Amino acid sequence: MIAYAIRDDDLTGPEIRGLLRLHLDEMHQWSPPESVHAMPIERLRQADVTFFSAWDGSNLAACGAIRHLDADHGELKSMRAHPDYRGKGAGKAILLHLLEVARARGYVRVSLETGRPEPFRPARQLYASHGFTECPPFADYVADPFSICMTRSL
Repeated sequence: MIAYAIRDDDLTGPEIRGLLRLHLDEMHQWSPPESVHAMPIERLRQADVTFFSAWDGSNLAACGAIRHLDADHGELKSMRAHPDYRGKGAGKAILLHLLEVARARGYVRVSLETGRPEPFRPARQLYASHGFTECPPFADYVADPFSICMTRSL
């Protein structure tokens, strides 16, 4: 297993910009525009979001963010493994880090929205393997045949 270095990320590096561009492009490839809930870089830089990247030496392996919803509830955003690191534990490393951050903040629940189409199955399986279960839409989400909301208690 690779030991990833996870760090706060200011979203200015070319590697992270490229991975987030890939993330948005794939979301639009797999879902209709109204069902794409991925945040652009400008939104990920807002005060209610904390963004992290996972590195294997000088190689970007994955990224993810946590958004503050309220004192008890956080939302995971922009979870993405670099294509070269899919299936190599990079997504899991980011997920575990975000869960640690959520616990440190005192959240009692963490939720996320992901896609329902087949390309999202590996992400759903990762979340389910770490205790996330399907839930009704939360925050500003609405029922959508292309989306699945998931949550877990901490």
